[in-house]
Amino acid sequence: MCHAVAVTRAQLDKRPADVAAMFDAVAEHYDLLNDVLSFGQCRRWRAVVARVVAARQNEAVLDIAAGTGTSSRSFARPGAACVACDFSQGMLRVGARRIGASREPRAGARGHQPGPVRFVAGDAVALPFADRAFDAVTISFGLRNVADPGAGLAEMRRVTRPGGRLVVCEFSAITIGPVDMLYRRYLLHVLPAIARRTARSPEAYEYLAESIVDWPAQRELAGLIEAAGWSAVRWRNLSLGAVAVHVARRA
Repeated sequence: MCHAVAVTRAQLDKRPADVAAMFDAVAEHYDLLNDVLSFGQCRRWRAVVARVVAARQNEAVLDIAAGTGTSSRSFARPGAACVACDFSQGMLRVGARRIGASREPRAGARGHQPGPVRFVAGDAVALPFADRAFDAVTISFGLRNVADPGAGLAEMRRVTRPGGRLVVCEFSAITIGPVDMLYRRYLLHVLPAIARRTARSPEAYEYLAESIVDWPAQRELAGLIEAAGWSAVRWRNLSLGAVAVHVARRA
């Protein structure tokens, strides 16, 4: 069993400094714990997001709340240039170290060399990028942690080129009532109990559970995306709706 270490406990007011400090504390084992607590489903979700983003050679992709860059590498594989942006310096350091350690000359999809992944510190509500800089912007399991999601979505639109695309992967509401009830019990009771036995900073996973339960369902999130100025908003449910992938375009 891992022993807990002191960690800032982020609350649902989502003050950026608290949330960033919390993720700093779990950065080293974050990807492994995600795999355990999702029963391996997070790999499937990431694969779906990569297919939906459909990054192409020479495109510029912004991966917000990228953490250690696990998803960013898949966006770069077809030859796109990907920026992995996060406000947790600890996550960025772990990600940059891992990519540096694993870098090797190998071809990506269709024989293309994988594009570069660049790690940049930044907050979704004040992105450090020029207007219309990216062909695609994506955020997976991070919009919940943004202090003002509407402002973050507007910033994502600002840095996206006309005709560019947005892909948001986030926890959502299971569409079968009794199953959703069991799922929420798992989130609020079972998941924190597992984290207390396996994680060095179980407080982070208590926040994770609370933030998922507090998050809006699919249709409400679609309305928030539209209100930020995005067009052609639609979504696809994964795992019975426990996760939803929303897609939109910048007109």
